[in-house]
Amino acid sequence: MIKIIGAILIILATTWTGFEASRHLSERPRQLRLLKSALQSLEAEIMYGHTPLHDASRKLAAQMSKPLSWFFESFSKKLTESDTTVKAAWEDSLKEVWKMTAFKQGEFEIMKQFGETLGRHDRHSQQKQILLTISHLEREEADACEKQMKYEKMVKSIGFLSGLLLIILLM
Repeated sequence: MIKIIGAILIILATTWTGFEASRHLSERPRQLRLLKSALQSLEAEIMYGHTPLHDASRKLAAQMSKPLSWFFESFSKKLTESDTTVKAAWEDSLKEVWKMTAFKQGEFEIMKQFGETLGRHDRHSQQKQILLTISHLEREEADACEKQMKYEKMVKSIGFLSGLLLIILLM
């Protein structure tokens, strides 16, 4: 009886691990889509609303879901509450929130490069930088979707099958 309960617990634990890894694979494309829409909203605020950067970031934080809302909220606070540059506030906010996202190093570099140009140009040059960043994020999103389609089902299966293997080895 105890062996059966132990076997069930092993299967549940390894299957849950596989599903968590699979969730991480599906979370990355979703967050990339949200980030692209956030940058498009930022573009609209800058180009058509003539909104200052800290107000635009605060509005984006209210519109976005977590963890992106945390990023824009942190960025807005750093701009208003401390005497820092836009680049430093952007990078600090990126570093704070990055571990809570499903993004990879490629997205970090893209966003870091975007932060270096943010607030340095006129509105039309800023619009071009935003569009360039969005195109880079689209490339990363395509890669993330490809990996999701390729590996999501496999990771779930590996979780379950590794539990079965472990049970067979322990019996």
